[in-house]
Amino acid sequence: MKKIRFLVALMFCSTLLQAQDYKKYPMWNAHLPMEKRVNDLVSRLTLEEKVAQMLNAAPAVPRLGIPAYEWWNEILHGVARTPYKTTVFPQAIGMAATWDTTSLKLMAQYSAMEGRAINNKAVADGKTKDRYLGLTYWTPNINIFRDPRWGRGQETYGEDPFLTAKLGASFVRGLQGNDPKYLLAAACAKHYAVHSGPEPTRHVDNINPSDHDLWDTYLPAFRELVVNAKVAGVMCAYNALNSQPCCANDLLMNNILRNQWKFTGYVTSDCWAIDDFVKNHKTHKNRAEASADAVMHGTDVECGTSVYKTLVDAVKTGLIDEKQIDVSVKRLFTIRYRLGMFDPAENVKYTKVPFSSLESPEHKAHALKMAQQSIVLLKNENQLLPLSKSLKRIAVIGPNADSRTAMLGNYNGVPSRIVSVLDGIRDKVGAHTEIVYEPAVNYVGETLFMPENDPSFYSYKNQHGILAAYFNNDKLEGAPVYETMVADINFVYPEGQIPAPGVQARHFSARFTTNFSVKEDETISWQMEGDDGYRLFINDSLVVNHWNYDPVKRIFKWKARKGVDYKMVLEYWQNEDGALIRMQKGSIQKADLPAVAKRVADVDAIVFVGGISPELEGEQMPVNVEGFDGGDRSSIMLPAIQTALLKELKATGKPVVMVMLTGSAIALPWEQQNIPAIVNAWYGGQSGGTAVADVLFGDYNPAGRLPVTFYKSDADLPGFKDYNMQGHTYRYFKGDALYPFGYGLSYSTFKYASLNAPTEAKKGKSITVSTSVTNTGAYDGEEVVQLYVSYPDVKEQAPIRALKGFQRIFLKKGQTKLVQFELTPEQLMLVNEYGQSYLPTGKVQISVGGGQPGVTLDGVAQVSKSTVLIKEQTVKVQVSKGAMVIKKQ
Repeated sequence: MKKIRFLVALMFCSTLLQAQDYKKYPMWNAHLPMEKRVNDLVSRLTLEEKVAQMLNAAPAVPRLGIPAYEWWNEILHGVARTPYKTTVFPQAIGMAATWDTTSLKLMAQYSAMEGRAINNKAVADGKTKDRYLGLTYWTPNINIFRDPRWGRGQETYGEDPFLTAKLGASFVRGLQGNDPKYLLAAACAKHYAVHSGPEPTRHVDNINPSDHDLWDTYLPAFRELVVNAKVAGVMCAYNALNSQPCCANDLLMNNILRNQWKFTGYVTSDCWAIDDFVKNHKTHKNRAEASADAVMHGTDVECGTSVYKTLVDAVKTGLIDEKQIDVSVKRLFTIRYRLGMFDPAENVKYTKVPFSSLESPEHKAHALKMAQQSIVLLKNENQLLPLSKSLKRIAVIGPNADSRTAMLGNYNGVPSRIVSVLDGIRDKVGAHTEIVYEPAVNYVGETLFMPENDPSFYSYKNQHGILAAYFNNDKLEGAPVYETMVADINFVYPEGQIPAPGVQARHFSARFTTNFSVKEDETISWQMEGDDGYRLFINDSLVVNHWNYDPVKRIFKWKARKGVDYKMVLEYWQNEDGALIRMQKGSIQKADLPAVAKRVADVDAIVFVGGISPELEGEQMPVNVEGFDGGDRSSIMLPAIQTALLKELKATGKPVVMVMLTGSAIALPWEQQNIPAIVNAWYGGQSGGTAVADVLFGDYNPAGRLPVTFYKSDADLPGFKDYNMQGHTYRYFKGDALYPFGYGLSYSTFKYASLNAPTEAKKGKSITVSTSVTNTGAYDGEEVVQLYVSYPDVKEQAPIRALKGFQRIFLKKGQTKLVQFELTPEQLMLVNEYGQSYLPTGKVQISVGGGQPGVTLDGVAQVSKSTVLIKEQTVKVQVSKGAMVIKKQ
C-alpha cells in the first residue's frame, strides 16, 4: 500500500512539474516568430485536443497553459450581448446613412476599446470560456440589401456594393487597430456569400446567381475587406450556392477566398450551418462527412459545437487527414496570437485598456454624433422644419414615440440610458412647452394593450410587489441563487446580459410568486410573453402552459371574485439567446382615431413617430402578422393603421411632422403627397431620441443620405427569392423610386460648379475629376457629394448607373470647397456575362452632385455631368473571374 501511495505521489509531482514547465516551450517564447510558435503549439496537441479547438467554445488545455476561449462575440453597432453596460451606436443601416467612413472607423475603434476592456476583465476574472467576452467579433454584415423585405437588411450597409465595401473596410480598420503586431480586435466579414433572405428558408435555400451578378454585386464588398482591409475572419453562410453549401463550396471557399484572394485568416461557419449539410441541404450522408468536407474547404471553426466533434472519427476512418486539421488549428491559434493571448501583458498595449472605457464621454458623444449624421430628411414642404422651441403645446403621437426597443435595433448592447423620441423632445423644449403624448395605435392593428401601473395590486408577505427567485439552471432546481421583490413582471434581457446578480446569462430559470385580490368582481387581463418557456398557476392550478418555446404575445383573462385571495405563481426558463418574460396587467383598447385627433386638435404642432420595430423585423423571428413573416416583411407599405391615423391628424389642420424609425425602406405614397415634413431616423441607438429632437428643432442640420432605395409600392419589387439583380436596387431598377438611393435633404442649399474632367482618357489610366460646392443657404451644414458613372455605349450587363465615389463635407453658409475624385481603372471596370472584369472603351458619363443624376425631387442639389471618351492604348488586359492582370505590349 505504501508503494502504491508513493507511486501516486510521484505521478502527481511529475504532472505538476510538467504543468509548471510549459512556459519553456517555444510556443510561449515571445521573441520567436509567430509562425514558429504556432507550429510548436499545434505539434503538442493530441488529435482530440485539436478538434476541440475547432469548436466555438474551445476548452482549455491545462498541460500547455492554453486557456479556454469562446470565439462567438458580436459588435455590430457597439459591443453586444455582454453583461455590462456599453455604448450603443445607431443600427448598421443607420450608420450607412451617414456616408461617413471616418465616423464609422472611429465608432468601430471605440467599440473595440470597450470590447478590450471587457476582455481584460474576463482574463483577470478567469472567465475566458464565457460567451460574448472574447475578442473575435462576427461583424460586419456586408451582404447586399437587395430587397427591402429582408429582415436582417438593417444589419447591413445598404444595397450598393461600392458603398458597402468602403464602409465595411473602414469598420474593419477601426476595429482591428493599427498596431503592426497585435490586433485590437478581430473582425469577421459575413455572410459569405449571396445571402439576403428570406429568413424562414435560409437553412434550405440554394441560390444560383448568374456569374455576372455574383461578381458585379455579391462579391465586391467581400473582396475589398479580404484583399485590402485584411479582415481577420470570414463567416460562411447557411445557404447553398449552386447546390453546394457555402461552407463547403468549391468556388467560394477554395477557388475565390483562398486561391484568388489569398485569404490567410480564419473562417467560421454560421451557427449550426454544418448541421444543415445533413438535415436541410441533404448534400452529405452524415455529420462526419459534413465536417470533413467543411474543413477541407477551409471552414476552421464550427459555431454550434456539435458536428465537428465527429472529426476525430473522420480522421481515424480516413475521411480527412490530420494534416488538414492542423491547417485549421494553426489558423485559429494565429488569430489568438495576433490578439496577444500568449504574450506577456506588458508587451500588448491593448491589455491596458481600462474598464472605465465603457460608456466613456467620448464614446457617448460619438454615438450622438452618428445618430445625428444618420437622420435623413425626406420632405420639408414650405420649410416647416425646423420647429420653434417656443411652441406652447406639442402632440407626440405614435407607436414609436416612446419606444426604447426601436432605438436599439438587433445585435445590440444595452446602455445605461436610452433616449426615446419623446424623451428627446421633452429634454429639448423644457418645462414651458406642454407635451401631449399617447401611442394611439400599435404598429399594425387597431387594438392596443394599455398597461396599468398599480403598485398596490400585488402583495407578498405583507409587502407590495412580487417575489422573484432566480436559479442557475433551467429546471427551477435547488435553492435560488438570488431573490428580490419586483413591482411588475416585465423583463427583457438581451443575449449575454445577466438577469440578476450571480445569475448566469443562459440556462437559468425564475419563479415569480405573489398574491392579489379585487374589491369587486371583475375580469382581469394580462398580456403575456416569454422566451423560452413559461407557465402560470393560480391557486395551485395550472391555467397557462407555454413551457415549450412559444414566444408569441397572448392575452390571458381571469374572472376574479370579490373577497377571494388569489395566489399567483409564474414559472419561467431560458435556454440560449436573449431572455424575455412579461406578464403585464392592463386593458385592451380599440384605437379610436377620430378621438385621438380631437384630443390634439388644439396643439401647435403634431409629431407622429411611427414606422416599424426590431420586434417585427430581424433574424428568423416567430412573427406572423399583417405585413410581416418570420422576421421578414411581406409588404413594404407603411402599416395601414398608421396611414389611417395620419389622415385623421392631417385633418386637424395642424402642422404634422412624421418621424419614422425603421431598419428598412418603407413605401409612403400617401404620406409623401400629404404630410409636409417627413424624417427617417432608423434605429438610432442610445441617443437616437436626442438626435431626432436636435433635427426637429434646428440644433442639427440633417445631411443623412439613403443607403437603400425607397420604392413606391410592393408592385415595384421582383420576387423575394429572385436573386437576379435585374429590377433590384437603383443600379438595375428602371422605375421611378419614391425616394432614390443617395437621396436626402438639408435645411440649407448647395450649388455645384461645372465638372472639371478630361474629354478623353486612355484605357487603363486613372481619371481625375473635380468640382466646387457652395453652401448657398442660410444654415451651416454638410453635403454628401456623390459620384456616379454610367456607360451609354454598353448595352448589356452594365448597371444603369453606379456609385464610384463619395465625400461628406462641411460648409459654413456662403463657403465654397473644391472636391476632387480619382477614378481608378478598377473602379471603371465592368463585369461581363461570364463574371470577368474588363475595362470598356467608348463613352463614360461621370456625374457629381448631391444625389443620383436625373432625380427631380425638390431640394436636391443639382448634378454636374461630363462625358469622357475612353480610348484604347497599348495595353492588353487579361481577365479571369474576379481578377485583372495588365501587361504592356
